[in-house]
Amino acid sequence: MAASVDFKTYVDQACRAAEEFVNIYYETMDKRRRALTRLYLDKATLIWNGNAVSGQEALNEFFEMLPSSEFQVNVLDCQPVHEQATQSQTTVLVVTCGTVKFDGNKQRYFNQNFLLTAQATSNSTVWKIASDCFRFQDWAN
Repeated sequence: MAASVDFKTYVDQACRAAEEFVNIYYETMDKRRRALTRLYLDKATLIWNGNAVSGQEALNEFFEMLPSSEFQVNVLDCQPVHEQATQSQTTVLVVTCGTVKFDGNKQRYFNQNFLLTAQATSNSTVWKIASDCFRFQDWAN
């Protein structure tokens, strides 16, 4: 984050990236799951309810074993991560909350956090998941 650009610009960029990413991620999760790992860096890590899954092959196997899903995102929050914490890599923290219904299971609340990093391509910037943490939110009644 160069000093010449004000923080609001980075926040606006983070918000645009987060909204676009969340729409793509959950639509892909629900409808095109086989393509989901394309959104992850090669060495990305997913923590799913405390269980770690790392690398493209393991992520692909994990996502394929999940039942079909219907996600509904109710809350989206995001913020840019300071460059001193990411070795000058443009990074955005994205937090989502909502409900999910996996086939054959009851609807449950979830919380998911993503660290996205900007990956420059020849003609654009693509956001990839470096870290993903998913948790069901179960409260005692």
